[in-house]
Amino acid sequence: MRFLISSLFFLVLFSYAAAYDPLDPNGNITIKWDIISWTADGYVAAVTMNNFQMYRHVMTPGWTLGWSWAKKEVIWSMNGAQTTEQGDCSKFKGNVPHCCKRNPTVVDLLPGVPYNQQFTNCCKGGVLAAWGQDPTASVSAFQVSVGLAGTSNKTVKLPKNFTLLGPGPGYTCGRAKIVPPTTFLTPDRRRKTQALMTWNVTCTYSQLLARKNPSCCVSLSSFYNDSITSCPTCSCGCQNKGNCVKSDSKLLKMVGIHTPKKNNAPLLQCTHHMCPIRVHWHVKVNYKDYWRVKISITNFNYRLNHTLWTLVVQHPNLNNVTQVFSFDYKPLVPYGSINDTGMFYGMKFYNDLLMEAGPFGNVQSEVLLRKDMNTFTLKQGWAFPRRVYFNGDECELPPPDAYPYLPNSAHHYNLLSFTNFMSSLLFILIVIH
Repeated sequence: MRFLISSLFFLVLFSYAAAYDPLDPNGNITIKWDIISWTADGYVAAVTMNNFQMYRHVMTPGWTLGWSWAKKEVIWSMNGAQTTEQGDCSKFKGNVPHCCKRNPTVVDLLPGVPYNQQFTNCCKGGVLAAWGQDPTASVSAFQVSVGLAGTSNKTVKLPKNFTLLGPGPGYTCGRAKIVPPTTFLTPDRRRKTQALMTWNVTCTYSQLLARKNPSCCVSLSSFYNDSITSCPTCSCGCQNKGNCVKSDSKLLKMVGIHTPKKNNAPLLQCTHHMCPIRVHWHVKVNYKDYWRVKISITNFNYRLNHTLWTLVVQHPNLNNVTQVFSFDYKPLVPYGSINDTGMFYGMKFYNDLLMEAGPFGNVQSEVLLRKDMNTFTLKQGWAFPRRVYFNGDECELPPPDAYPYLPNSAHHYNLLSFTNFMSSLLFILIVIH
Protein backbone atom coordinates (compact mmCIF):
# COMPACT_ATOMS: atom_id res chain seq x y z
CA MET A 1 0.00 0.00 0.00
CA ARG A 2 2.82 2.38 0.90
CA PHE A 3 4.55 1.57 -2.40
CA LEU A 4 1.33 2.27 -4.32
CA ILE A 5 0.86 5.66 -2.63
CA SER A 6 4.49 6.66 -3.26
CA SER A 7 4.20 5.57 -6.90
CA LEU A 8 1.03 7.62 -7.40
CA PHE A 9 2.70 10.61 -5.75
CA PHE A 10 5.70 10.23 -8.08
CA LEU A 11 3.47 10.04 -11.15
CA VAL A 12 1.52 13.16 -10.15
CA LEU A 13 4.74 15.02 -9.37
CA PHE A 14 6.30 13.88 -12.66
CA SER A 15 3.28 14.94 -14.72
CA TYR A 16 3.32 18.44 -13.18
CA ALA A 17 7.09 18.73 -13.70
CA ALA A 18 6.77 17.58 -17.30
CA ALA A 19 4.27 20.35 -18.08
CA TYR A 20 6.33 23.06 -16.34
CA ASP A 21 8.55 25.15 -18.61
CA PRO A 22 11.20 27.10 -16.63
CA LEU A 23 11.59 29.64 -19.45
CA ASP A 24 7.82 30.23 -19.67
CA PRO A 25 6.42 29.35 -16.23
CA ASN A 26 3.02 30.94 -16.86
CA GLY A 27 2.51 29.70 -20.43
CA ASN A 28 -0.79 27.96 -21.19
CA ILE A 29 -3.78 27.95 -23.52
CA THR A 30 -6.93 29.19 -21.78
CA ILE A 31 -10.37 28.32 -23.19
CA LYS A 32 -13.11 30.66 -21.98
CA TRP A 33 -16.85 30.01 -22.31
CA ASP A 34 -19.08 33.09 -22.04
CA ILE A 35 -22.85 32.51 -22.03
CA ILE A 36 -24.22 35.59 -23.76
CA SER A 37 -27.93 34.65 -23.90
CA TRP A 38 -30.41 32.00 -22.79
CA THR A 39 -32.64 30.21 -25.31
CA ALA A 40 -35.83 28.14 -24.98
CA ASP A 41 -33.87 24.94 -24.32
CA GLY A 42 -30.29 26.07 -23.64
CA TYR A 43 -27.91 28.92 -24.28
CA VAL A 44 -25.69 30.71 -26.80
CA ALA A 45 -22.01 30.94 -25.82
CA ALA A 46 -18.92 32.64 -27.19
CA VAL A 47 -15.89 30.34 -26.82
CA THR A 48 -12.52 32.10 -26.88
CA MET A 49 -9.14 30.36 -27.03
CA ASN A 50 -6.14 32.45 -25.87
CA ASN A 51 -2.59 31.22 -26.41
CA PHE A 52 -0.67 32.72 -23.48
CA GLN A 53 2.52 30.80 -24.31
CA MET A 54 5.40 33.17 -25.02
CA TYR A 55 7.07 31.19 -27.80
CA ARG A 56 4.99 28.09 -28.57
CA HIS A 57 2.37 28.52 -31.28
CA VAL A 58 -0.28 26.24 -32.75
CA MET A 59 0.83 25.54 -36.29
CA THR A 60 -1.04 24.26 -39.32
CA PRO A 61 -3.27 22.17 -39.59
CA GLY A 62 -4.41 23.93 -36.42
CA TRP A 63 -6.06 23.18 -33.11
CA THR A 64 -8.70 20.52 -32.41
CA LEU A 65 -10.90 20.94 -29.33
CA GLY A 66 -13.00 18.20 -27.75
CA TRP A 67 -15.13 17.67 -24.65
CA SER A 68 -17.91 15.51 -23.18
CA TRP A 69 -21.37 16.88 -22.44
CA ALA A 70 -22.58 16.56 -18.85
CA LYS A 71 -26.15 15.69 -19.92
CA LYS A 72 -27.70 15.06 -23.35
CA GLU A 73 -26.89 18.42 -24.90
CA VAL A 74 -26.75 18.99 -28.66
CA ILE A 75 -25.24 21.76 -30.76
CA TRP A 76 -27.93 23.52 -32.76
CA SER A 77 -25.59 25.77 -34.72
CA MET A 78 -22.05 27.18 -34.81
CA ASN A 79 -20.36 30.26 -36.25
CA GLY A 80 -16.61 30.47 -36.74
CA ALA A 81 -16.01 26.74 -36.25
CA GLN A 82 -17.56 23.35 -36.97
CA THR A 83 -17.65 19.85 -35.56
CA THR A 84 -15.91 17.10 -37.52
CA GLU A 85 -18.93 14.77 -37.21
CA GLN A 86 -22.67 15.32 -36.92
CA GLY A 87 -23.49 12.09 -35.13
CA ASP A 88 -26.91 10.41 -34.89
CA CYS A 89 -29.64 13.07 -35.08
CA SER A 90 -32.41 10.70 -36.24
CA LYS A 91 -34.72 11.49 -33.30
CA PHE A 92 -35.03 15.13 -34.40
CA LYS A 93 -37.73 16.13 -36.87
CA GLY A 94 -37.86 19.48 -38.57
CA ASN A 95 -34.78 21.33 -37.34
CA VAL A 96 -31.76 19.04 -37.31
CA PRO A 97 -28.89 19.98 -34.95
CA HIS A 98 -25.39 20.72 -36.19
CA CYS A 99 -24.04 17.94 -33.93
CA CYS A 100 -25.66 15.30 -31.71
CA LYS A 101 -22.50 13.52 -30.48
CA ARG A 102 -21.91 13.16 -26.75
CA ASN A 103 -18.21 13.87 -27.39
CA PRO A 104 -18.04 16.56 -30.10
CA THR A 105 -14.76 17.46 -31.81
CA VAL A 106 -14.47 21.06 -33.02
CA VAL A 107 -12.07 22.59 -35.54
CA ASP A 108 -11.60 26.14 -36.81
CA LEU A 109 -12.91 27.23 -40.20
CA LEU A 110 -10.55 28.04 -43.05
CA PRO A 111 -9.95 31.61 -44.24
CA GLY A 112 -12.37 32.85 -46.87
CA VAL A 113 -15.57 31.21 -45.58
CA PRO A 114 -18.85 33.10 -46.25
CA TYR A 115 -19.41 36.11 -44.02
CA ASN A 116 -22.54 34.66 -42.39
CA GLN A 117 -20.47 31.73 -41.06
CA GLN A 118 -17.77 33.89 -39.48
CA PHE A 119 -17.26 35.08 -35.92
CA THR A 120 -14.78 37.48 -34.31
CA ASN A 121 -11.19 36.12 -34.38
CA CYS A 122 -12.22 33.00 -36.30
CA CYS A 123 -11.36 31.32 -39.53
CA LYS A 124 -7.56 31.07 -39.40
CA GLY A 125 -7.37 27.35 -40.08
CA GLY A 126 -6.73 26.78 -36.37
CA VAL A 127 -3.35 28.55 -36.38
CA LEU A 128 -2.51 30.47 -33.21
CA ALA A 129 0.58 32.65 -32.92
CA ALA A 130 2.63 32.68 -29.74
CA TRP A 131 1.70 35.45 -27.30
CA GLY A 132 5.27 36.77 -27.23
CA GLN A 133 5.46 36.92 -31.03
CA ASP A 134 2.09 38.41 -32.02
CA PRO A 135 -0.59 38.85 -29.30
CA THR A 136 -3.22 39.96 -31.83
CA ALA A 137 -2.92 36.64 -33.70
CA SER A 138 -2.84 34.48 -30.56
CA VAL A 139 -6.65 34.43 -30.17
CA SER A 140 -9.26 32.19 -31.79
CA ALA A 141 -13.01 32.23 -31.11
CA PHE A 142 -16.33 30.76 -32.21
CA GLN A 143 -20.00 30.93 -31.24
CA VAL A 144 -22.06 27.88 -30.31
CA SER A 145 -25.81 27.46 -29.69
CA VAL A 146 -26.40 24.58 -27.25
CA GLY A 147 -29.76 22.86 -26.81
CA LEU A 148 -31.26 20.34 -24.34
CA ALA A 149 -29.19 22.09 -21.67
CA GLY A 150 -29.83 24.21 -18.61
CA THR A 151 -31.49 27.59 -19.07
CA SER A 152 -30.15 29.34 -15.95
CA ASN A 153 -26.95 29.62 -13.93
CA LYS A 154 -28.28 26.99 -11.52
CA THR A 155 -29.37 24.38 -14.07
CA VAL A 156 -26.61 24.61 -16.68
CA LYS A 157 -23.99 21.84 -16.43
CA LEU A 158 -20.37 22.44 -17.38
CA PRO A 159 -18.82 20.21 -20.08
CA LYS A 160 -16.04 17.92 -18.89
CA ASN A 161 -13.07 15.86 -20.15
CA PHE A 162 -11.66 18.63 -22.34
CA THR A 163 -8.97 17.67 -24.86
CA LEU A 164 -6.81 19.88 -27.05
CA LEU A 165 -4.61 18.91 -29.97
CA GLY A 166 -2.32 21.60 -31.22
CA PRO A 167 -2.13 20.03 -33.80
CA GLY A 168 -0.57 16.90 -32.27
CA PRO A 169 -0.60 15.57 -28.69
CA GLY A 170 1.14 17.26 -25.78
CA TYR A 171 -1.61 19.33 -24.14
CA THR A 172 -3.35 18.33 -20.92
CA CYS A 173 -6.53 20.22 -19.99
CA GLY A 174 -7.85 20.71 -16.48
CA ARG A 175 -11.47 20.80 -15.32
CA ALA A 176 -13.80 23.64 -16.26
CA LYS A 177 -14.03 26.19 -13.44
CA ILE A 178 -16.68 28.88 -12.96
CA VAL A 179 -15.07 32.34 -12.84
CA PRO A 180 -16.43 35.89 -12.52
CA PRO A 181 -18.42 36.83 -15.65
CA THR A 182 -16.47 38.49 -18.45
CA THR A 183 -17.20 42.17 -19.04
CA PHE A 184 -17.47 43.67 -22.53
CA LEU A 185 -17.28 47.24 -23.80
CA THR A 186 -19.54 48.50 -26.59
CA PRO A 187 -17.79 49.79 -29.75
CA ASP A 188 -18.12 53.39 -28.57
CA ARG A 189 -16.58 52.30 -25.21
CA ARG A 190 -19.32 54.11 -23.28
CA ARG A 191 -21.31 51.11 -22.04
CA LYS A 192 -20.13 48.01 -20.19
CA THR A 193 -22.00 44.69 -20.37
CA GLN A 194 -21.18 41.28 -18.93
CA ALA A 195 -21.66 37.62 -19.71
CA LEU A 196 -24.46 35.77 -17.97
CA MET A 197 -22.05 33.06 -16.88
CA THR A 198 -18.36 32.30 -17.56
CA TRP A 199 -16.11 29.29 -17.07
CA ASN A 200 -12.46 28.67 -17.93
CA VAL A 201 -10.44 25.63 -18.96
CA THR A 202 -6.63 25.75 -18.78
CA CYS A 203 -4.44 23.51 -20.98
CA THR A 204 -0.69 23.12 -20.45
CA TYR A 205 1.92 21.58 -22.76
CA SER A 206 4.45 18.83 -22.05
CA GLN A 207 7.14 17.92 -24.55
CA LEU A 208 7.35 14.45 -22.98
CA LEU A 209 3.70 13.82 -23.86
CA ALA A 210 4.11 15.23 -27.36
CA ARG A 211 6.92 12.95 -28.54
CA LYS A 212 9.50 10.46 -27.32
CA ASN A 213 12.46 12.19 -28.95
CA PRO A 214 13.51 15.82 -29.50
CA SER A 215 12.45 17.47 -32.75
CA CYS A 216 15.59 19.57 -33.23
CA CYS A 217 19.29 19.58 -32.49
CA VAL A 218 22.12 22.12 -32.23
CA SER A 219 25.53 22.17 -33.92
CA LEU A 220 28.37 24.55 -32.99
CA SER A 221 31.42 26.17 -34.57
CA SER A 222 33.73 29.12 -33.95
CA PHE A 223 36.30 31.32 -35.66
CA TYR A 224 39.07 30.00 -33.38
CA ASN A 225 38.65 26.33 -34.28
CA ASP A 226 38.48 24.70 -37.72
CA SER A 227 36.35 21.79 -36.59
CA ILE A 228 32.53 21.78 -36.38
CA THR A 229 30.78 20.20 -33.44
CA SER A 230 27.87 18.51 -35.16
CA CYS A 231 24.58 17.33 -33.69
CA PRO A 232 24.89 14.07 -31.75
CA THR A 233 24.11 10.96 -33.80
CA CYS A 234 20.41 10.04 -33.71
CA SER A 235 19.64 13.20 -31.71
CA CYS A 236 15.97 12.89 -32.66
CA GLY A 237 15.87 9.10 -32.78
CA CYS A 238 16.56 7.03 -35.86
CA GLN A 239 13.08 5.53 -36.32
CA ASN A 240 12.77 7.28 -39.72
CA LYS A 241 16.22 6.20 -40.89
CA GLY A 242 14.80 3.55 -43.22
CA ASN A 243 12.40 6.01 -44.90
CA CYS A 244 14.70 9.02 -45.22
CA VAL A 245 15.50 10.55 -48.61
CA LYS A 246 18.93 11.48 -49.90
CA SER A 247 19.30 15.06 -51.12
CA ASP A 248 19.96 13.91 -54.72
CA SER A 249 17.20 11.28 -54.81
CA LYS A 250 14.90 11.10 -57.86
CA LEU A 251 11.94 10.82 -55.47
CA LEU A 252 12.16 14.56 -54.90
CA LYS A 253 11.02 15.17 -58.48
CA MET A 254 7.75 13.30 -57.96
CA VAL A 255 4.54 15.34 -57.95
CA GLY A 256 3.04 15.74 -54.47
CA ILE A 257 6.19 14.81 -52.59
CA HIS A 258 5.84 18.00 -50.49
CA THR A 259 2.16 17.44 -49.63
CA PRO A 260 1.68 17.00 -45.85
CA LYS A 261 0.08 13.80 -44.59
CA LYS A 262 -3.02 13.83 -42.37
CA ASN A 263 -1.01 12.33 -39.50
CA ASN A 264 1.82 14.87 -40.01
CA ALA A 265 4.27 12.04 -40.71
CA PRO A 266 7.59 13.63 -41.73
CA LEU A 267 9.67 12.85 -44.81
CA LEU A 268 13.19 13.62 -43.66
CA GLN A 269 16.41 14.18 -45.53
CA CYS A 270 18.98 11.53 -44.60
CA THR A 271 21.29 12.88 -41.90
CA HIS A 272 23.27 11.32 -39.08
CA HIS A 273 21.11 13.16 -36.50
CA MET A 274 17.72 12.51 -38.23
CA CYS A 275 16.19 15.72 -36.89
CA PRO A 276 13.56 17.75 -38.76
CA ILE A 277 15.29 20.96 -37.63
CA ARG A 278 18.95 21.82 -37.01
CA VAL A 279 20.08 25.06 -35.38
CA HIS A 280 23.70 26.09 -35.97
CA TRP A 281 25.43 28.58 -33.66
CA HIS A 282 28.67 30.03 -35.08
CA VAL A 283 30.91 32.41 -33.11
CA LYS A 284 31.97 34.51 -36.08
CA VAL A 285 34.07 37.50 -34.96
CA ASN A 286 35.66 38.70 -31.73
CA TYR A 287 35.94 42.52 -31.73
CA LYS A 288 37.45 44.67 -29.02
CA ASP A 289 34.12 45.65 -27.43
CA TYR A 290 31.73 43.33 -29.25
CA TRP A 291 31.43 39.82 -30.57
CA ARG A 292 29.30 38.56 -33.44
CA VAL A 293 27.34 35.30 -33.74
CA LYS A 294 25.74 33.78 -36.83
CA ILE A 295 22.58 31.70 -36.32
CA SER A 296 21.28 29.34 -39.02
CA ILE A 297 18.10 27.23 -38.91
CA THR A 298 17.78 24.40 -41.44
CA ASN A 299 14.61 22.41 -42.17
CA PHE A 300 15.18 18.76 -43.16
CA ASN A 301 11.49 17.86 -43.50
CA TYR A 302 10.30 17.72 -47.13
CA ARG A 303 6.63 17.78 -46.11
CA LEU A 304 6.44 20.81 -43.85
CA ASN A 305 6.66 24.57 -44.30
CA HIS A 306 6.91 26.40 -40.98
CA THR A 307 4.53 29.32 -41.57
CA LEU A 308 5.38 30.51 -38.06
CA TRP A 309 8.59 29.74 -36.19
CA THR A 310 10.31 30.85 -33.01
CA LEU A 311 13.82 30.25 -31.71
CA VAL A 312 14.50 30.69 -27.99
CA VAL A 313 18.08 30.82 -26.74
CA GLN A 314 19.35 30.93 -23.17
CA HIS A 315 22.80 32.54 -23.04
CA PRO A 316 24.43 34.72 -20.33
CA ASN A 317 25.38 37.50 -22.78
CA LEU A 318 21.88 38.03 -24.21
CA ASN A 319 21.44 40.87 -21.70
CA ASN A 320 23.79 42.88 -23.94
CA VAL A 321 22.26 42.36 -27.39
CA THR A 322 23.19 45.40 -29.52
CA GLN A 323 21.76 44.51 -32.92
CA VAL A 324 20.03 41.58 -34.60
CA PHE A 325 20.17 41.30 -38.39
CA SER A 326 17.43 39.56 -40.46
CA PHE A 327 15.44 38.26 -37.45
CA ASP A 328 13.10 39.98 -35.03
CA TYR A 329 14.21 39.72 -31.42
CA LYS A 330 12.49 40.03 -28.05
CA PRO A 331 14.09 39.45 -24.62
CA LEU A 332 12.29 37.01 -22.32
CA VAL A 333 12.58 37.72 -18.61
CA PRO A 334 10.72 34.88 -16.85
CA TYR A 335 12.12 35.69 -13.41
CA GLY A 336 12.23 39.49 -13.40
CA SER A 337 15.92 40.07 -12.60
CA ILE A 338 17.62 37.48 -14.84
CA ASN A 339 17.86 38.63 -18.47
CA ASP A 340 19.66 35.74 -20.15
CA THR A 341 16.95 34.44 -22.50
CA GLY A 342 15.76 35.82 -25.82
CA MET A 343 13.33 34.88 -28.58
CA PHE A 344 14.18 35.18 -32.28
CA TYR A 345 11.49 34.97 -34.96
CA GLY A 346 11.05 35.78 -38.64
CA MET A 347 10.26 39.18 -40.08
CA LYS A 348 6.83 39.38 -41.71
CA PHE A 349 6.86 38.79 -45.48
CA TYR A 350 10.64 38.27 -45.40
CA ASN A 351 11.73 35.13 -43.55
CA ASP A 352 8.79 34.25 -41.29
CA LEU A 353 8.23 31.27 -43.63
CA LEU A 354 10.77 28.48 -43.17
CA MET A 355 10.52 26.39 -46.33
CA GLU A 356 10.64 22.61 -46.52
CA ALA A 357 13.95 20.76 -47.00
CA GLY A 358 15.87 21.83 -50.06
CA PRO A 359 17.88 24.81 -51.32
CA PHE A 360 15.50 27.31 -49.70
CA GLY A 361 14.92 25.37 -46.48
CA ASN A 362 16.95 27.60 -44.21
CA VAL A 363 16.92 31.02 -42.58
CA GLN A 364 19.86 32.80 -40.98
CA SER A 365 20.82 35.93 -39.13
CA GLU A 366 23.68 37.51 -37.22
CA VAL A 367 23.68 38.95 -33.70
CA LEU A 368 26.00 41.63 -32.36
CA LEU A 369 26.57 41.49 -28.59
CA ARG A 370 28.42 43.99 -26.40
CA LYS A 371 31.04 42.42 -24.17
CA ASP A 372 30.69 42.52 -20.44
CA MET A 373 34.38 42.74 -19.54
CA ASN A 374 33.73 41.49 -16.01
CA THR A 375 32.33 38.20 -17.22
CA PHE A 376 33.35 37.88 -20.89
CA THR A 377 35.41 34.84 -21.78
CA LEU A 378 35.50 32.32 -24.59
CA LYS A 379 36.71 29.54 -22.31
CA GLN A 380 34.73 26.51 -21.09
CA GLY A 381 31.95 26.87 -23.66
CA TRP A 382 30.80 30.31 -22.47
CA ALA A 383 30.30 31.50 -26.07
CA PHE A 384 27.68 28.81 -26.72
CA PRO A 385 24.03 28.64 -25.60
CA ARG A 386 22.88 26.82 -22.48
CA ARG A 387 19.45 25.93 -23.91
CA VAL A 388 17.85 26.19 -27.34
CA TYR A 389 14.13 25.82 -28.15
CA PHE A 390 12.61 25.69 -31.63
CA ASN A 391 8.84 26.24 -31.75
CA GLY A 392 8.68 25.63 -28.03
CA ASP A 393 10.43 22.23 -28.02
CA GLU A 394 13.88 21.92 -26.45
CA CYS A 395 16.67 20.95 -28.85
CA GLU A 396 19.38 18.38 -28.27
CA LEU A 397 22.76 20.02 -27.55
CA PRO A 398 26.18 18.38 -28.05
CA PRO A 399 27.94 17.17 -24.88
CA PRO A 400 30.01 19.97 -23.26
CA ASP A 401 33.32 18.18 -23.77
CA ALA A 402 32.73 18.26 -27.55
CA TYR A 403 32.44 22.07 -27.75
CA PRO A 404 35.03 23.85 -29.93
CA TYR A 405 38.09 24.51 -27.77
CA LEU A 406 40.42 27.51 -27.79
CA PRO A 407 43.65 27.19 -29.81
CA ASN A 408 45.70 28.18 -26.74
CA SER A 409 44.74 24.98 -24.98
CA ALA A 410 45.54 23.02 -28.12
CA HIS A 411 49.00 24.61 -28.43
CA HIS A 412 49.62 23.96 -24.76
CA TYR A 413 48.66 20.30 -25.24
CA ASN A 414 50.89 19.97 -28.33
CA LEU A 415 53.79 21.66 -26.50
CA LEU A 416 53.49 19.19 -23.63
CA SER A 417 53.37 16.28 -26.07
CA PHE A 418 56.45 17.56 -27.91
CA THR A 419 58.34 18.08 -24.61
CA ASN A 420 57.50 14.56 -23.45
CA PHE A 421 58.59 13.16 -26.81
CA MET A 422 61.97 14.99 -26.71
CA SER A 423 62.56 13.91 -23.11
CA SER A 424 61.94 10.27 -24.04
CA LEU A 425 64.22 10.52 -27.08
CA LEU A 426 66.99 12.10 -25.01
CA PHE A 427 66.63 9.34 -22.40
CA ILE A 428 66.95 6.66 -25.12
CA LEU A 429 70.06 8.31 -26.58
CA ILE A 430 71.65 8.48 -23.14
CA VAL A 431 70.93 4.79 -22.50
CA ILE A 432 72.36 3.78 -25.90
CA HIS A 433 75.58 5.68 -25.31
